[in-house]
Amino acid sequence: MSFVEIDIQDQIMIVKLNRPERLNALGKGIREGMADAFNQFKNDKNLEVSILTGEGRGFCAGEDMKESVEAGSIVDTPGKSPDLDDPFINGTLDKPVIGAINGYAMGGGFMLVERTDLRVAVKEAIFEMSEAKRWLLGGYNHGHYANIPHPISTEMALGFRFSAERLYQLGFINRLVEKEELIPTALSMAEHILSLPPAARVNTFYMMKHMAPKVGKNLEELAEALHGHGYKDDRMESRRAFAEKRKANFKGWNKPEDRYNMPKLK
Repeated sequence: MSFVEIDIQDQIMIVKLNRPERLNALGKGIREGMADAFNQFKNDKNLEVSILTGEGRGFCAGEDMKESVEAGSIVDTPGKSPDLDDPFINGTLDKPVIGAINGYAMGGGFMLVERTDLRVAVKEAIFEMSEAKRWLLGGYNHGHYANIPHPISTEMALGFRFSAERLYQLGFINRLVEKEELIPTALSMAEHILSLPPAARVNTFYMMKHMAPKVGKNLEELAEALHGHGYKDDRMESRRAFAEKRKANFKGWNKPEDRYNMPKLK
């Protein structure tokens, strides 16, 4: 059984993550399957719109932490997979992707949603940017990308969970639907896009991509420093605790005084 299934309907490609027993977590099989699917989507001149969805209760649970614990190191997550040429992940895809979020979108799964251009979600979907739970810096940039007000962006960065209804109200989701309407609604959105004059569709999408919010270089440099500011084994400890269903035993910093010796913004 393939962990990623595709269904081509004329000019539309539906990409479905299909490992429901792991809530479609981003293990090696799913990451490789996504890379294959989105390269096919990018290179096939007949295909113009893609829909990304998941099978079962989860859209995508993010990093496959059981796989990380088994490997003894952290598996790659979206944006950190130099060995995989996935145009959807690396931002080189020049065609629109509609996210059809069928359930939990956590951590790397949230980042997959974030990379989509339009979003329709079931009312039961749950979202969480989990970086603060697994790394040494929370997801500081995600609320910025979404143009979300600072207090809500801070809540997101600190790993709080969001309902689909709340993210719909905040403008992060375009449509909120019942389960049986998820794929039909996504297909309807794709068909609307395809009804536009071809040049208008391509040019408008190109323009919107360039207008998307970005994080300044000085903030990215500070984030890079903060990613290493702390006891790095806490990252694996969080994953071991998750896999073993126990409370994590964190150390925090290599030296206690590092708590107050923060990297500076240039």
